[in-house]
Amino acid sequence: MTETPEPCGSREAALPRRPRALAAEGYVDGVLAGDRAVLARAITLLESSSRLHETKAQGVLQRLLAYTGKAKRVGITGVPGVGKSTFIESFGCFLTERGLKLAVLTIDPSSARSRGSILGDKTRMERLSREPLAFIRPSPAGDSLGGVARRTRETMLLCEAAGFDVILVETVGVGQSEIALRSMVDFFLLLLLPGAGDELQGIKKGIIEMADAVLINKADGENRLRAEQARVEQDAALHYSQPATPGWRTEVGLCSGLTGEGIPETWARIEHFYKELNGNGVIARRRQQQALDWLSDLVHDELRRRFDHDSRVKARLPVVREALLRGEMTALAAAHALLAAHDGPGETRDN
Repeated sequence: MTETPEPCGSREAALPRRPRALAAEGYVDGVLAGDRAVLARAITLLESSSRLHETKAQGVLQRLLAYTGKAKRVGITGVPGVGKSTFIESFGCFLTERGLKLAVLTIDPSSARSRGSILGDKTRMERLSREPLAFIRPSPAGDSLGGVARRTRETMLLCEAAGFDVILVETVGVGQSEIALRSMVDFFLLLLLPGAGDELQGIKKGIIEMADAVLINKADGENRLRAEQARVEQDAALHYSQPATPGWRTEVGLCSGLTGEGIPETWARIEHFYKELNGNGVIARRRQQQALDWLSDLVHDELRRRFDHDSRVKARLPVVREALLRGEMTALAAAHALLAAHDGPGETRDN
């Protein structure tokens, strides 16, 4: 007897099911239990642009604050092509092999045209992504200042509440993102290429002066001699710079993400940093300043959001733009006109 095939899609089991929405208590309990799936969903909740989700996410964060602040926060940056992903994978595997729980937060560039992101860090860190003690979370940079995801600070808090010992944050590349990164981590690590001057690498002196450690990566094979020369040059230059962290001397080392050379020394240096500066309150004061920076950033973001969504500004904008383009109004006068519309009487704002 020939069976009649079922219509396509008739089996309920064949249809993917969306996970049920969690209550705030579910997020809190799951994060504290170290449930990776719940942690990932909590981060997605934080990244949502929905005002309803934002309220719920902030409630979750508020209840988790008492469990945060114990992880080592390390920022890693360098120009595209310096080998950040390879270095982070080698460094991360070194840490997990020693029983440390590691969270890697990577900021992927977003297309200015499509707003899309590659989010391919788990592909680039295939070995590390298989480590049970490692958690890799790529986030789109979006339109946040400097390419650092707007919710990165809050994501760090979630990871700390989930019990991670070390949190690595990787930025898109060298630029304004480093200023934002410096304001949210304890230890700032800069990777440089061997045999390339500052001009070729797009490195600004101010970025080097923000680093707590500088590593010349890809110091292997034929690059070894050039890497050593670059190390000497950068080390000499740093003698004339103010320390990035009071009471700490920035050193320049060699490493290879491919071979693992320099990885143990880098971790020993980071551990020494915390041992030396935790006792005298430097890191605690830095984190207090970071909280104030965070507050300032959020106030600016919210003011800009309210301005952009103000119906009076939307109504006034086309007229002001046309006057500006015809040369009948200066840019400053146009800005003042829009701000005056925003500050005008009445409550007609589209929030």
